[in-house]
Amino acid sequence: MTVAVIESGTRPPLRQWLAEAFAGEGSAWLFVFKAALALYAATWLAMWLQLEKPSTTMITVALLMHPQSGMVLAKSFYRAIGTLAGSVFGVLLMALFPQQRELFLLSMSLWVALCAGGATLYRNFMSYGFVLAGYTAAIVTLPAIGNPLTVFDSAVMRVSEVLLGVIVAGAVSDLVLPTRLREVLRRSAREQFGHFLDFARRSTGGTIARRDMEQAYLRFVRGAVQLENLRAAVIFEDPEARARSSRIRLINQFYMSATTTFQSVHHLINRLQRNGRADAADALIALYRPIGEALSPEPAQQHDPAVLAPRLQACEQVLPALARQLRDALPAPARLDFDTGAILLQRFADELRDFALVENSLRAKRLRGNVERVQFRRGNDYASAGLAVLRTFLTMVALSVFWLASGWPHGASAMLIATIFAGLLAMAPNPVSAAFHTLFAQGVGMAVAFVVTFGLLPRCDGYTMFIVATLPFLIPGFYVQSKPAVSTMGVGYGIGFVSSMLLTNRMSYDPAFFINEAIAQLAGFGLCAVAFMAIPAITGTGWQRARQLRQLRRQVVQAASAPLAGLAYRFESVNRDLFLQVVTYTRPDSRESRDLLAWALTVHECGRGLIELRQDMAGSQLPASVEQPAQQAVQAVARLFEAPDPARWQQAEQTVTEAITEIVRGQSGAQAGSRRVLLHLHQLRSVLRDDESALAPYMPAAEEPVHAS
Repeated sequence: MTVAVIESGTRPPLRQWLAEAFAGEGSAWLFVFKAALALYAATWLAMWLQLEKPSTTMITVALLMHPQSGMVLAKSFYRAIGTLAGSVFGVLLMALFPQQRELFLLSMSLWVALCAGGATLYRNFMSYGFVLAGYTAAIVTLPAIGNPLTVFDSAVMRVSEVLLGVIVAGAVSDLVLPTRLREVLRRSAREQFGHFLDFARRSTGGTIARRDMEQAYLRFVRGAVQLENLRAAVIFEDPEARARSSRIRLINQFYMSATTTFQSVHHLINRLQRNGRADAADALIALYRPIGEALSPEPAQQHDPAVLAPRLQACEQVLPALARQLRDALPAPARLDFDTGAILLQRFADELRDFALVENSLRAKRLRGNVERVQFRRGNDYASAGLAVLRTFLTMVALSVFWLASGWPHGASAMLIATIFAGLLAMAPNPVSAAFHTLFAQGVGMAVAFVVTFGLLPRCDGYTMFIVATLPFLIPGFYVQSKPAVSTMGVGYGIGFVSSMLLTNRMSYDPAFFINEAIAQLAGFGLCAVAFMAIPAITGTGWQRARQLRQLRRQVVQAASAPLAGLAYRFESVNRDLFLQVVTYTRPDSRESRDLLAWALTVHECGRGLIELRQDMAGSQLPASVEQPAQQAVQAVARLFEAPDPARWQQAEQTVTEAITEIVRGQSGAQAGSRRVLLHLHQLRSVLRDDESALAPYMPAAEEPVHAS
């Protein structure tokens, strides 16, 4: 068992501690300054342009602002798309049902529900576009429900108010002391490159404990998904980031492929050592050594792809001759094991070379040539999206029925706030907790807005005095919003404050109306929170983890049956995205977490082996005596992962063994294509027999998986 050693460091000097503290506070106060500047500039422009509701522009800015410029631009882009889509749908819906409130509200509820469900299927700010498409339709149509002829004017006005906020927020974030996300992306990509090469260099001994490999795999997965998330936001910052986007995606794919092959090599060596085949294991370690030497230039150059790429290319030329020499020294029974590991090591060297070459081209000042365009595919659980659709639809229908039955004058406000937060909360990891924290913050914002609206604004004359009266109360919200751990409370406070003021060019001070609006908004938000309690989200539940684990295992079925074009890239990215979704809500170092890691490693190794096998079969003219048993082996392994049990494990192991025997007996194993098929099948059989893998419970005389300690 690996023992984590916690070293107690000395307390940093007071000067260093103060420097770190002020550095963090400096970025927070910079965000406060930029957010306030954007909000007041956008509000002034909205009032100067005589827009109907400057408060809509204020809400837009409050929702969009983020400490990173790229995040603001990404949110702005998807908010603009969502706003336009929602406005068009709202106008069409009002045109279809101008006099039928029941049908109109039913259709609106369904639209908002579908948008909330769509928001759960996408990552980053693409999901934000779905939320906007839902509640923009409500913003446009609900105020005009009593007078349908004004819906087009309402749509134009709402789009104008929102887009003004989008433009101002993006301009201020990008032009005023910008904090570039591309620097974070560049640093993350280089750290990812260096960390993996360091790990591979230190592992030339060939033996890595299963637990250490699991933890390394977890870091590799998080690094790959984080890099894609950053890339998706950075492309909005400048043309150079967009130009390099395809290379970043390709680097990430090479990184994922190399980590999978790296894992397969070390698992094979570990299995050989546990099974008493030290001669083949030692030979593979010796064959691995040139790769470690290629990754070990002078210390200052160990992370320089311009230095590493030619060294890895030279290593590729050395490996075949060294493999023949090592193979000749082995006894005949050990050669099949060695050949299986040798093709893995050759593939690993190829992937490292490609990784270094593309990394080097990315770091160049000028991009040259084109690279293969690849996509990072995501793994989604549609049950979660369906539940979000059902919950949101029932919430909106309940509010609609109450509004129609009671004739509540402020029902539109309750519907509107429910529309906004039904989508936003559907994306939250813990929606019930987020709902109550945000509800509390929104209530505080409304109470502060009441004091400002009726205590300070009547005494203000001019826009400057408006800023003086409201800025001290906005600063706390923006400051809290700058802290990631409590940012949702800052957003809730800001929305409660700016929406409750109901700012217009000609202010109307009506305390009764203010209180009724506040009650309606809190009621709409409260119903959303109750809906999440009545129909809880399945995110992080054991039921969803079981579903996602089945979906992860089905990736092996996809590897065995899906079209080969682009399959390797899809397999690598979908697996990692699925795995990270599950592990995020699993307690670290728990039995559940260990089992999940074991399954992820097994799925990766088996799935990648099947893809490589199918690619070699497709690229070679194989005799029927090779192709038919190999196809049967592929399907047997797929059936095992579809629904694992001891009978299917035995059938898969027997089918793969029979295919190996058939190829060897037919003396076709000496042909190049058939030989590679034979080696892939041998690797699959080795994975199936791994007594430290997730398949261990299904092996004869095994009751539960055994993990390395």
